[in-house]
Amino acid sequence: MARSMAEGMIAPDTALVRERQSPRYVLQGRAPALQAAGRLLGLDDAPALLRAATGAGGTALRLGPFELLLLPQADDPAGIEAALGAVPHSLVGVSDRNVTLTLEGPWAARILSGLCPLDFAEHAFPVGMATRSVLEKADAVFWRTAPHRFHIEVWRSFAAYAENGIREVARGITFASLAI
Repeated sequence: MARSMAEGMIAPDTALVRERQSPRYVLQGRAPALQAAGRLLGLDDAPALLRAATGAGGTALRLGPFELLLLPQADDPAGIEAALGAVPHSLVGVSDRNVTLTLEGPWAARILSGLCPLDFAEHAFPVGMATRSVLEKADAVFWRTAPHRFHIEVWRSFAAYAENGIREVARGITFASLAI
């Protein structure tokens, strides 16, 4: 694990880190708009539904039939608008609204399962899958970036609530693993 992950240990070999702020945009539109955004990020096309794809210019998470969460490398809203051109679309900057949490380690999926109704087993939620659900009572986006690593987007106003919930479940798992 990276140095920053070691500082956020919440369970055996499992860490929670709040990442530094980065650019984020929600794009809604039909296929031509989604394809144009994908090309801007260095992708051949927009990712499949409930999947993420990363290109040289950033990452796109396909959260709905007509919706992408864009995580570009550079914060250039004018460049994104120029790439979309006259194609009908809605583009909203959510960089200040969202916070990214990274949960990494062998207990990550089990911890999230204690807070969310999704099945986080790797066969049900494979690497590259992305979706929106709830983290306790907070709206969240989950993206599995590696077998034991999750990128979680929550609204800034719910970040402390989400972090506390994750830490509480981790404490329960840690206590249960020590009792074995």
